[in-house]
Amino acid sequence: MQYKLRVIPFMLLTMAPLHADMFAQGQQHFGITLSSGSSYNTTYTIVGVRAHYFILDNLSTGLSYRGWFGGSPNRHDISIPLTYHTPLHPVYRPYAGGFYRRSFMESPYKDYDVYGFRVGISFHLSPNSYSSLGWVQEYYPHRSGDGSARGYPEISVGLSF
Repeated sequence: MQYKLRVIPFMLLTMAPLHADMFAQGQQHFGITLSSGSSYNTTYTIVGVRAHYFILDNLSTGLSYRGWFGGSPNRHDISIPLTYHTPLHPVYRPYAGGFYRRSFMESPYKDYDVYGFRVGISFHLSPNSYSSLGWVQEYYPHRSGDGSARGYPEISVGLSF
């Protein structure tokens, strides 16, 4: 079973008032992931990048990549998320979203699909940066029993342009 906690050490530095256009249509958010995880009785270093585009005010979609390095089998993940940030507070924005992920595995393992959702809260660190704290729940349709779902906390930092 895998376990992952995304932690970026420079987060939670200072809170700044909300930049009026942070979640507006046309905004672009970029982020990186650096974490560790275990799978197939191996510990990996996980490195990833993500880009989100706001197709409407408060609604984003995007693309992300994660590579699992330092172990065998090799694994590469491509995800497509859809996330809505509720405009309830000028600094703190609750969010909810779903995603589809395709994991590409080294032979003899087979590639597989994962579906899931995430909920949490995003908050501004500066006019062009934010941090998010939340929960991710994943479902593995190719598995059955106890291994068909898992959840984990999520902590991330992103930049907006």
